[in-house]
Amino acid sequence: MTTTQQRQVRQPSWQSVDSGQLLLVAAAGMLVVAAVAHTAAVGLTQARDAVAFGALIAFGELLRLSLPGDREAAPIGSAGALGYALVLQIGLAQAHQSAMQVVAVTAVGMTVGALPHLAAGRPAGVTGMASRLLAVAFVAAAFRPVSDLTMLGQNVWVAMAVMAGLIVAGWFAECVIRALIRADALRAKFKVALVDEVRVQWQLGAAVGASAMLIALAADEMGLVALAILIAPLLVTQVAFRRYAGIRSTYLQTVRALARVTEVGGYVEDGHSRRVGRLAVAVGRELGMHEPDLLELEYAALMHDIGQLSLTDPIPGGATLLVSPEDQRRIAELGAGVIQQAGVLDRVAEIVRCQDRPWRGTESGSTGPGPPTGSRIIRAANAFDDLVGGSTDRDRSAAALERLRLDTAAQYDPKVVEALSKVTGRRCPGRM
Repeated sequence: MTTTQQRQVRQPSWQSVDSGQLLLVAAAGMLVVAAVAHTAAVGLTQARDAVAFGALIAFGELLRLSLPGDREAAPIGSAGALGYALVLQIGLAQAHQSAMQVVAVTAVGMTVGALPHLAAGRPAGVTGMASRLLAVAFVAAAFRPVSDLTMLGQNVWVAMAVMAGLIVAGWFAECVIRALIRADALRAKFKVALVDEVRVQWQLGAAVGASAMLIALAADEMGLVALAILIAPLLVTQVAFRRYAGIRSTYLQTVRALARVTEVGGYVEDGHSRRVGRLAVAVGRELGMHEPDLLELEYAALMHDIGQLSLTDPIPGGATLLVSPEDQRRIAELGAGVIQQAGVLDRVAEIVRCQDRPWRGTESGSTGPGPPTGSRIIRAANAFDDLVGGSTDRDRSAAALERLRLDTAAQYDPKVVEALSKVTGRRCPGRM
């Protein structure tokens, strides 16, 4: 191992973190330091209530939920933190905690809840905690200064309207922060990342917001008992989301296992399906595809060669680029048939079925809407990998891209080829 390689291996993990994540964590860290210092200086107001809400936040952080797209959420913890920020009275006693105390209690609760994850060797989830903390801080900063107003205490409808408006604003602010981080980390378009974030988060966000409002309003009569009673429905919702996420994960694991069959059987070069899948997703993201479409594209790209199992003699190197159009069509049709038998991946099967078709008409001159965008992407990504393989030689990549460009009149979508050129030209392919 060379000296340069040793330096790369020893490079601290924080140096590999995206700049957006570092900025987010730094901002949250400075806010926490200020909040803890302020709370320590003025003293902890209504300590028993603070400890109860902090314990609920820690419990929610312990029971984090995995969402599609490698996201993490802590619905119970978020509801507890928002409830603490919005509560007017606890057991008929006026709640006097400041916005800074809300931030401090939330930060301590999150930290305590994250410790078991660290002890088990799982990621701390600092980025997710930072975005949730900033959302809570926004709500607390807007609500706590006006929480003593008589209008809020005497008119429940006005209080509910203000709470609901702040919860929606805080939730959207968190979505914006998360979208900015994902757009930076995944090189995605911000508008697409924001739409995907809202689509993934809105159902759980509605449950969290409703639970937070119920806690804040019910604590007036029920006291701290409201924390235990009103968090139960959210716990049931979280279990349902966890089961859904488990099903999605099982699908992806099954697809990856099927993709390996062609490699183990010697039909394609080792790593080909994985590279085509990675390239296809990166190109789709470059073209502005949304996450549900990207997931289907990844499934299709991983299994695009499964039809080769029907061949009597494997194609040399597994390069379908070198076989006749008839064989390409047969591989695509048989692969689609295998996928369709699953009964739940019909759109994936259609993408695989159309992967052999030129993007503009056919040799006979027929016209029409053309194959789906996913099929066009897989066709180009597969051809590129057939020509380049696992090589990192830039000249070889440039030659492969030039060959694809020469065939953009009919065979390859020029927009896809240009997106592929941008993706392969990046210095950090691991982030694709």
